[in-house]
Amino acid sequence: MRLQADRQWLDAARRVESPNQDARPDPEDISLLVIHSISLPPGEFGGPWIERLFCNRLEADAHPYFREIVHLRVSAHLLIRRDGELIQFVPFTRRAWHAGASCFGGREACNDYSIGIELEGADEQPYTGAQYQRLAALIPVLQAAWPGITPARIVGHCDVAPGRKTDPGPAFDWPHLASLAQGDGT
Repeated sequence: MRLQADRQWLDAARRVESPNQDARPDPEDISLLVIHSISLPPGEFGGPWIERLFCNRLEADAHPYFREIVHLRVSAHLLIRRDGELIQFVPFTRRAWHAGASCFGGREACNDYSIGIELEGADEQPYTGAQYQRLAALIPVLQAAWPGITPARIVGHCDVAPGRKTDPGPAFDWPHLASLAQGDGT
């Protein structure tokens, strides 16, 4: 897996560009990785709904829950599906609209300086081995391009929006991800 020379897109990701993005204040100031989880409808996996939400094409009548969220204008840089498929919605050098009102280390507006990665999942349901493997392979690629993304700056949405967000939730195995990222394969 590699970044293209302009550091905007991953060669291993399927590209589905979201309109929910804009210019970063400083495209070189990327120093935080925010891990999220999403399932649409809640607790259900598969289907086209996450892509449609991120591309403003969600059908309000397709599920009762969608009526509550159809107005949202959100995106992430990447989505890792349950089977490990990687989809990129926003170039890394642009700001994805993933963290909302957020703060990390005393600095607000995390979207300005972070990369957002959604895992297809739910707080209380275990994530898949394919997702951990894909995420562990992705992290060093991003760290090589943006060295400010240190292990201490790989956080959950819950860490940048405490009290408002809980994802990726208690089912996310941070020690397992760390062990994979360090290359011991456990």
